[in-house]
Amino acid sequence: MIRKDLLHITKDYFKAQDIPTVDADLLLAHLLGCNKGEVQLKLMKLDDEQTSELDRELRRLVLRRQNGEPTQYIIGSAPFRYLNLKVGPGVLIPRPETESLVELVKVRIAEIDPATLVKPVEIIDLGAGSGCVAISLATEDCGKEVDVTAVEKSPEAFEWLEANVIATGAKVKAVLSDVATACDDDRFDIVVANPPYIPKMQILPINVRFEPADALFGGADDGMEIPNHFIAASARLLKCGGFVAIEHHESQEALMVAALEQDFTDIKSVKDLTGRPRFTTGIRKQL
Repeated sequence: MIRKDLLHITKDYFKAQDIPTVDADLLLAHLLGCNKGEVQLKLMKLDDEQTSELDRELRRLVLRRQNGEPTQYIIGSAPFRYLNLKVGPGVLIPRPETESLVELVKVRIAEIDPATLVKPVEIIDLGAGSGCVAISLATEDCGKEVDVTAVEKSPEAFEWLEANVIATGAKVKAVLSDVATACDDDRFDIVVANPPYIPKMQILPINVRFEPADALFGGADDGMEIPNHFIAASARLLKCGGFVAIEHHESQEALMVAALEQDFTDIKSVKDLTGRPRFTTGIRKQL
């Protein structure tokens, strides 16, 4: 076998299986211990014995991917903004659309008058999962000093959250708790949340079914049961005038606005990069 053909053969096979061909690059990069751009060069340097061993290892990973296992679980990591996070069974894989949630928070931080701050901007990430949002906010330049707390109730997901906080060196306080009772004595300037929100009847692709259902489905037919709990927690945790940004399903725009109206003002819907209503923001009313 010609070494460089390993990549092309795998890509052609994935294309025939309706699997993204970039997964071939990711799997080979993982096995070769390099980035995607270095795969061809690494392949060319292998001798016949090394190529045969690589082919055997690659076939095992290809079979796992063909059976629906997400590539991110297979290689143990997923990119998010400027991070490469540890992921695996028990935690939701970070999505590209969620990167915009970080931007919404950074824009809000920029709007805060420094004269009103006597300490860092206090942020809490509810349902933090892998920690992608919380760690991004803690490690990126937000223009002001921030103090970030990440709340996750799943013990399995919390292990990944802690591992990523340690691996990145991020100054994030990780809290194992349900959002309904988390940080009851604390108040925050910003709540950011990506709750489980998928409507009950939506059929998911096979690779998504490997991810924890309790991190995906929002309860009730419209998927709003759990988001409503997150909204109630946001109202409890925010200071008056505090800011909330929540990710949700594209079908839930009006439902989110209605759910926020009791405790929030200046409610705005925000579209994702594909033009779908994906986020809703609001300001905590004065008590």
